[in-house]
Amino acid sequence: MTDQKKKPKAVIVGGSIAGVSCAHKLILAGWDVVVVEKSYAAPTGSPTGAGLGLDPLALKLIQSWIKEPELLNKATLPLTIDQNDAIDGEKKVKWTLTRDEDFNCRAAHWADLHALLYNALPPNLFLWGHHFLSFSVSSDKGSVKVKATAHQTNEIIEIVGDLLVAADGCLSSIRQSFVPDHKLRYSGYCAWRGVLDFSGNENSETIIGIRKAYPELGKCLYFGLGSGSHTVLYELLNQRLNWIWYVHQPEPDLKRNSMTTKASSDTIQNMHKEAEKVWLPEFVRVIKETREPFINAIYDSEPLEQIYWDSVVLVGDAAHPTTPHAVRSTNMSVLDAAVLGQCLKKWGAQNLQSALEEYQSIRLPVVSKQVLHARRMGRIKQGLVLPDLPSFDPKTARSEECQELQQRLMPFFSDVPAILL
Repeated sequence: MTDQKKKPKAVIVGGSIAGVSCAHKLILAGWDVVVVEKSYAAPTGSPTGAGLGLDPLALKLIQSWIKEPELLNKATLPLTIDQNDAIDGEKKVKWTLTRDEDFNCRAAHWADLHALLYNALPPNLFLWGHHFLSFSVSSDKGSVKVKATAHQTNEIIEIVGDLLVAADGCLSSIRQSFVPDHKLRYSGYCAWRGVLDFSGNENSETIIGIRKAYPELGKCLYFGLGSGSHTVLYELLNQRLNWIWYVHQPEPDLKRNSMTTKASSDTIQNMHKEAEKVWLPEFVRVIKETREPFINAIYDSEPLEQIYWDSVVLVGDAAHPTTPHAVRSTNMSVLDAAVLGQCLKKWGAQNLQSALEEYQSIRLPVVSKQVLHARRMGRIKQGLVLPDLPSFDPKTARSEECQELQQRLMPFFSDVPAILL
């Protein structure tokens, strides 16, 4: 018989936003936590990744996990407006198609948000520089053994826990072991992404120009819809502009098991030339002055039929790979963590199956609809045909067609799961 006072233990594979969020919530639910992460150390110095949007519920949840809630507001900028503009690349003019002034989100840089969440955790939870190898569930389904290898020494370690949380991203190998035929779906386009750091250059021609063309940077999420393509632009804290440009292209050959690729200088030069043809000169200048823009291949997948098996549960992009068009990916991960932790707290480790069943019943119907809606939004904004809609043309679109572009049409947009009330 086990000691009743011994805390149950969760092994979390993946230390990105989904993983650190789960670590917070499971600790609050009375669990011990170990996080297995392949990166050698917590991201510091020059930040990797790019911008993201946090909705009111995610903001509230994160504030409840970190010791100093006001730090989240200090690390983010408001996104109170969701605006979609039509861009005429030939005439170099734009006009507004739809505008929602009650958006109530905030913009963060991935690295800033990760640091905030990571630094608020107890020390020594993370096994940095460890590559997940395999797992096995015990014959009585009561425990799970995880094997990982340390990059530097090649030493193989084994960790035994009561629960394995797969936060290993949209290419999840843990998901793959349960649903080997489940494939990611390439959207038909990639995104050029970049963050322009303009600190020290606030009065440059580029920044004065972009602020004149987009006067509400610092509180507005701008979508620019061209002909069969679209862009995103918003400001981040510390004099940074986050931009995205979605481009139709054949499926890229993904190296290193990653959705992002560094671009060669020739590819970047070609991208600059193409941008000049289709976007406003003020936006093109921002693109040209951005160091090391990168390519992000856009994938999602058909919704899964289940997201837990025995003592293994999927969270974040492992549970629901999604396109980024509805500013959902991070918010979904944060909410997965909150609901999972609450279910574990409610049922206790001795009723793990009931807890995971409730987690699945709350989250699966919601994320499934959200993934499909994000896909639809992407197809509309990229001018692709839908079964019930002809391709969207921003130059000729009627007012009611433009309403489809609004973020708030996302299913469960402002829904709070009852278990969190």
